[in-house]
Order: sequence, then structure tokens, then C-alpha cells
Amino acid sequence: MTAPLRLIFAGSPRAAVPTLEALARGPHTIDAVITRPPTPQGRKRILTPTPVEVSAVEHRLPVLHARSLTPLQDELIAREADLGVIVAFGGLVREPLLSAPRLGWINLHFSLLPAYRGAAPVQHALIAGETTTGLSVFHLTAGLDEGDLYAQRSHPIGAHDTAGSLLDRLAVEGASVVADVVDRLAAGTIEATSQEGQPTFAPKLDRADGRLTFTAAASQISARLRGTTPEPGAFGELDDGTVVKVLDATIAHDGPSLPPGTLLLDGRRALVGTADRPLELVTVQPAGKQAMSALDWMRGLRDRDARRFA
Repeated sequence: MTAPLRLIFAGSPRAAVPTLEALARGPHTIDAVITRPPTPQGRKRILTPTPVEVSAVEHRLPVLHARSLTPLQDELIAREADLGVIVAFGGLVREPLLSAPRLGWINLHFSLLPAYRGAAPVQHALIAGETTTGLSVFHLTAGLDEGDLYAQRSHPIGAHDTAGSLLDRLAVEGASVVADVVDRLAAGTIEATSQEGQPTFAPKLDRADGRLTFTAAASQISARLRGTTPEPGAFGELDDGTVVKVLDATIAHDGPSLPPGTLLLDGRRALVGTADRPLELVTVQPAGKQAMSALDWMRGLRDRDARRFA
């Protein structure tokens, strides 16, 4: 019978929770869960723990707060864990912590490495118009997502997927893959293989990456909208400087030809022109207001015929 491993887990967002829960249900012991400290949330700025901490507490697992692993280095080394597991924690693992666990560290990454190395692989895959992506479980090294691969799974990208919906599915699928890799590492029945192909990169997005430019093709605008939803969020700017968040939109394949940025009420559709086919705005959030139907927003827009997206 294979002896269970002693694990260290590091992660913070919702995407890391399925893996933590899969490992908590398994035969191995989680000696510590490292996650970011609680942060103020909402209008009342209530200190709120990360989704990973909430799950860890439910499973009665010991929690350590840190924004990077370096301050906890001595404590983690002293735990003499067999394996470290990281999912969406952020930051690099440096020596001597990197080589402290007997089997090293593994990382769940949401792309088919070496494609889209970096912090935002799902978002960049959508923005690029990919129709397939996947996930990788690899042996962590000092380089950015450069380690040898233990497992990969491809995954289709749906026509209406957002970064949020796609990441949710990958997180669930990835949890079972990580659990299998951990079991096989414990049994000594798995070997890693090197990454093959030319790497591409997926750096963290900022607010500017969500700007929609309506002189682009409708497919490109739609891809950027889906890739930046829910974070950092897509938006357009009217010619008077008003910022409008675009929460949902579809390509109007049967819509009339419109100059880029032009607004049009077409029956019960709120359309905006692009470089080719118009985009139908479905849900928007004007600056300082709640989310609303794009149709209601456009109907109430002052000087609508004179307004356009810059």
C-alpha cells in the first residue's frame, strides 16, 4: 500500500477551491494551506477571507496568511512536507523553499503549456480568438511556468464563454487531474516530460485591456469582451467622455451596416457599428449607475442620434 503524502497547498481565488477540496477528500494529509489575508469587500469594507480560506476552514485545515511564500519559508521548510501544490496563488517559489519538499512542487496552470505562460492564460486565449485551450500540471521550477509536464488536458472554448465561465470549468476538471498526479507521485508511477513548442505569454491584464475599440471587427471586439469578463471588465467610451461598461453583447449577423461606433435602436435591439457587422449590446452599466438592459440605456440616452463610441 502506498504511503500517503504530506502536502502543502497554496492558492487564493475560487479557481483554486476545487483542487483543495479534491485533495482534502483524498488519502493525503494537508499540513498547511497558504492563502492571501482577508481583504475589505463591498461598500461596508468588511474583511472577507479568500474562497480558499473559507474552504480550508470548512475542512478543518490549518491556514497561514501570506501574500508571498518567502516570509513563511522557514516555517514551511520545517514542516518537511513531501509535496507542495499551487493553484493561482501568484508569485514565484524561490530557493531554498522550492526544493524543500521531497517531491518538489506542482502547479495547475490553465493553458496547454508552453502556450500562454503567465498570470492570465484564460483571458488571453479568449482575446486571441482561440477555440481550444486546456490545462497543465507541471513540476515547478525557478522559471515562469517552464517546468516539465506531468499531465495535460485539452478543453473546448464555447462561442459564448467568458473568462469566468471557462475558468470555472477548467478549475473543476483540473482538480481531478491534480489529484491523480498526486496519487501517482505517491506511488512513483509517473514521470514528467519536457514542454515542446514555442512559448507564448499571458501577462496580467489591467483596466486598459478591457477597452473596446469599435473600429475593430465585431469578432475581435466580442473576443475582447469575453476575455475581460468578469475581470478587469470591458468598457467603451462615448465621444463625450462617458464610460459605459459592457457586460454582455453578441454579434448581430443580420444587422444593418453601421459606421464604427455609431449607435442605433433597431426594433428591440441596441446596436453599435464596428468595422464589419454590428454588435448588439445586451447588458451595460453606465458610469455611476447599476447594470441595466442596453435597450433601456440607449432609449434613455440624451442626444442619442449625436452620440457614438469613440
